[in-house]
Amino acid sequence: MTEVIAMDITVLRPDELTTADLRAWHIMQQGDLTLSSPFLSPEFARAVGHQRPNARVARLTVPTPAGPHAVGFFPFERHALGTGKPIGSGFCDCQGLVHEPGLDWDPMELLRACDLAIWEYDHLAAGQTAFENAGTQRARATSPIIEVNGDLDAYLGQRRRAFLKEVRQKERRLTRELGPVRLEFHTPDPTLLQTLIRWKAAQLEAKGLRRNLLSQDWFRAILRELLDLSSESCSGVLAVLYAGEEVVALRYALRSRQVLADWFPAYDTRYARCSPGLVLYLKVTEVAEKHGIARIDLGKGTEPFKQDLKTAELPLTEGYVARHTPRAALWRARTASGRGARAALHAHPKVRRAAVKAAGAVDRLR
Repeated sequence: MTEVIAMDITVLRPDELTTADLRAWHIMQQGDLTLSSPFLSPEFARAVGHQRPNARVARLTVPTPAGPHAVGFFPFERHALGTGKPIGSGFCDCQGLVHEPGLDWDPMELLRACDLAIWEYDHLAAGQTAFENAGTQRARATSPIIEVNGDLDAYLGQRRRAFLKEVRQKERRLTRELGPVRLEFHTPDPTLLQTLIRWKAAQLEAKGLRRNLLSQDWFRAILRELLDLSSESCSGVLAVLYAGEEVVALRYALRSRQVLADWFPAYDTRYARCSPGLVLYLKVTEVAEKHGIARIDLGKGTEPFKQDLKTAELPLTEGYVARHTPRAALWRARTASGRGARAALHAHPKVRRAAVKAAGAVDRLR
């Protein structure tokens, strides 16, 4: 372990990043595949910052004869009681500090400079050991990934035969019923984005999830901004699966130079029997390398289709880092009582159903 470097930390709004900052940030991401997620990009931070006024970026610099040299960028949000969260909290699937190789930093110094009593995370990227060592881990999970290595036959050969056979059968059924199946890897069509939002909202409602980000104007603005970007560091990708002339599945992902991160998949439920969503996933995997993709991140979760598609997994951590301050102590007390209440709800299904019903009534009144 190298000695902790004395550094300056400046907190900025995302739009205050300079051209030199963006260039340095991009270089750091390109040098380390674990940091190359589009969710860790400056473009994602700026898109969120346009809609969330509490979005910030801490720029870490060290002195050099030529002047301050940027060695890291920490995107975050500042909430009440000095509580910090990842930028895009609630829809950011990769979190942490983007930094130069071998950099050692002091998490407590970072939080102090950001005026944070605590920083809470739920998708901490692999390799962020400084945060893990200084903080408290609540849970560990994985994000299934597909490593695109150019050998499609080998990849398909590794898949469970019954799964692959089933997907191919579904594709043939779509062809028989609607016409030839084809994929458009990226179609930046706002009308299709609205279709995806409508399908996904209906899917979430059917699952009983009352909180739907896609119903929020500010979040839809983020999706539209990212879809219009052409940056190699971060841009929205709207993949479309057609059967004949019918759109049967859509998938909004974010991509960087090498990583395609799944975000919002949806399909036309009229064709659920044909599993168009699975067909789309396989089609995207088949053409990923042609579009410069080295890794497809399927997102945290244990859904069976992710287990069937994956070639490996990325570790993710949920937890927090806290300073020894009164505000952090208050946060701990409030969070502990909240976790206790949630545990009680999950332990008693009837109580949980009643709570969900009551919350839905409140939403309707609003």
